[in-house]
Amino acid sequence: MFKHILIPTDGSKLSNQAAEAGVRLAKALGARTTAFFAAPPDTPASFRSMDEREQATRKETQARLGAVEKAAKAAGVPCETMSVTSDYPAEAIVAAAKKRRCDLI
Repeated sequence: MFKHILIPTDGSKLSNQAAEAGVRLAKALGARTTAFFAAPPDTPASFRSMDEREQATRKETQARLGAVEKAAKAAGVPCETMSVTSDYPAEAIVAAAKKRRCDLI
């Protein structure tokens, strides 16, 4: 049936619950997963240096994807990660699913 599930996350409680459900489904189906996060772009109002902004974005991305990776590892489900910077998360999710050839989001 489904062999590759894209699990988008924004780090919210509801998103984390959905990710856990996605991992459970992947386990039941014998599917692999890709955790996905669309980070918002920096705004000009940010007064941090470029290095500080990049570091903050990396930290946020790792936290979001790490929660999905942790759930997948605990369930014994293969999990890759992918992140992009985008103003339009819905479009980024669809593009990621196509790029990674996922058959379920």
